[in-house]
Amino acid sequence: MTTQTTQTTHATTTTGTSAAASPSSSSAIAAAEAARTRLDFAKSARPAFRALIGFDAAAREGLDPALVELIQIRASLLNHCAYCLHMHTNDARKAGESEDRLHLVAVWREARHFFTAKEQAALALTEAVTLVSDGGVPDAVYAEAAAHFDDHELAQVLALVCAINTWNRVALATGKVAGTDER
Repeated sequence: MTTQTTQTTHATTTTGTSAAASPSSSSAIAAAEAARTRLDFAKSARPAFRALIGFDAAAREGLDPALVELIQIRASLLNHCAYCLHMHTNDARKAGESEDRLHLVAVWREARHFFTAKEQAALALTEAVTLVSDGGVPDAVYAEAAAHFDDHELAQVLALVCAINTWNRVALATGKVAGTDER
């Protein structure tokens, strides 16, 4: 995914404007209506929003787009962010990711043969950083990631994990509804 696409993606998906949900989903429509009463982060904190878009774009630079989506999906699963999960699984599909892998991200340890050792290291690091209050980032998890990524790549992965965790928190705090992005 290019930087321009990334900026457009996050700018579109966090502005607070929502596309209508499908007619068959009245609960999604009701949830979207309820979410409209919440703060529009992009408008209310424009400098912070722009900075987050820039941070997100910078974090992705040089990383494999498939890995980027796997990291974002795993963090969004852990954070229970349906809005971001919906967005990033769709982005992963558009980038050619298989349905099998998408279905198995949540249980990647039990389906290791679907993921490379490098992807497994990134997923483990994503979990540790996302759930940092559960005991920090274990030395073994960090060491495994460091064995698969050079210092620059590892820093990029850490930045990406921080970025998606921030996006998840913004989406959850502002009541973003899965399936209502305008892309």
